[in-house]
Amino acid sequence: MSGDRRRLEAGAAEAVRRALRVLPRRAALALGGSLGRVLGDLDRRHVAIAADNLRHAFPHWEEARRLRAARGVYAHFGRVLLDILWLHGRGGEGVRRAMGGVAGRAHVEAAMARGKGAVLVTAHLGNWEVHGVGHGLLFGPIGVVARPLDNPALDRRLCEMRTLGGNTVIPKRHALAHVLRALRAGGGVAVLIDQNVQAGDGIFVDFFGRAAATTTVAAALAVKTGSALVPCHTRLRPDGLYDFVYEPPLLAEAGAERAPEVARLTQALTARIEEWVRRTPEQWLWIHRRWKTRPPEAGS
Repeated sequence: MSGDRRRLEAGAAEAVRRALRVLPRRAALALGGSLGRVLGDLDRRHVAIAADNLRHAFPHWEEARRLRAARGVYAHFGRVLLDILWLHGRGGEGVRRAMGGVAGRAHVEAAMARGKGAVLVTAHLGNWEVHGVGHGLLFGPIGVVARPLDNPALDRRLCEMRTLGGNTVIPKRHALAHVLRALRAGGGVAVLIDQNVQAGDGIFVDFFGRAAATTTVAAALAVKTGSALVPCHTRLRPDGLYDFVYEPPLLAEAGAERAPEVARLTQALTARIEEWVRRTPEQWLWIHRRWKTRPPEAGS
């Protein structure tokens, strides 16, 4: 990415953020939805990817419904993007006001009470950035594993948002030592596991009836450290608030053989994500080529 393009992107983001200052949050969300739908009309290539993914995942849907859902993805993530920009600079209190209900609070408390740390496993669903900040405000700071953005200026601003709740951002490329240190100290670490990986970087598990190449990082951490795995996500409500959902912790079986246990836990976590996506399909990132990596014996 050229320096001119980086400056243009950073300047545009700052201009939008300043413009959003004068809008109520609900108006910013509505504007984001409208802009997202316009982008969906223009970005035919990614709408086609989303529609194809939806065709495999929901074969009983009519084509018109799949196209509506694909465009709904753009509307949702338009809201998410403008919400992040709107919340930036308003501090933790601004995020608190955007939070709705918290389901499963006791699951987090039980996982942390074990003293072995917890891996908070989530997906590109709802608003994972607000989830990370809100979790830190609710339960105390955690480490958030993330790949830095290609644009350093935008990455700095996003990291400012991510640390509003006291969290620490852990760059994905060299995360292992930092993550192990945090877990062994009894802390929490958040990871996303719902994107495609190369065949050598994960295993294939079932996701919507298709083999999906999936990172094993969360399950491997649980097997190695004894940390609890807490499946969790947010969903954006029609009233503009985010519900936080935490599910019962998953634990590695003591003495189990490593590879089968990692596979079992990875499949269990992926099944939870599939259930969440089925409930609110427009709030998941269908424009990502989740099934791009194929098993050697499989077709498309």
